[in-house]
Amino acid sequence: MARPEGGRGRGKFEDKEFDQRILELARVTRVTKGGKRMRFRACVIIGDRKGRVGFGLAKGLDVQQSVQKAATQAKKRLITVPLQNGTIPHAVHCKFAAASIIIKPAPQGTGIKAGGAVRVVFELAGIPNAVAKILGSNNKINNTKATMKALKLLKPALVKKAKAVEAPAVVAAA
Repeated sequence: MARPEGGRGRGKFEDKEFDQRILELARVTRVTKGGKRMRFRACVIIGDRKGRVGFGLAKGLDVQQSVQKAATQAKKRLITVPLQNGTIPHAVHCKFAAASIIIKPAPQGTGIKAGGAVRVVFELAGIPNAVAKILGSNNKINNTKATMKALKLLKPALVKKAKAVEAPAVVAAA
């Protein structure tokens, strides 16, 4: 089999198992003595809508390069979200920098009641019912980082096993 372009196994294969959404695309500049150097910064969220979601932030000389680098970074940072009865197992409050996020489970049929970056992360993670509130910051990147941190804190609910009824041991009197 021929090796893909780029060497060292880095090909331009499209990964169809993940949906990708560009959360933010910004033109950033660095001032040097020769003038301003312009680059693009992309914030990309990927998810399979089945419980796995990742977030990447990267810069490049053009938009396509920055988006591709951010998507590659997001694939390396995938987390698995535990789901229970179509929602998250418990409520979580998490803070990153000035961004503070509150995530709560919701009953079946509620949908995603969240705004901004949290909504995008929930949709791509495949969380069908949840309520979230963003407090403190309007920064999309910090809100995304706080959301990812909160999703990492989720623990799957313990399944209670029914104890088998054991017959009392018969003690032989001798």
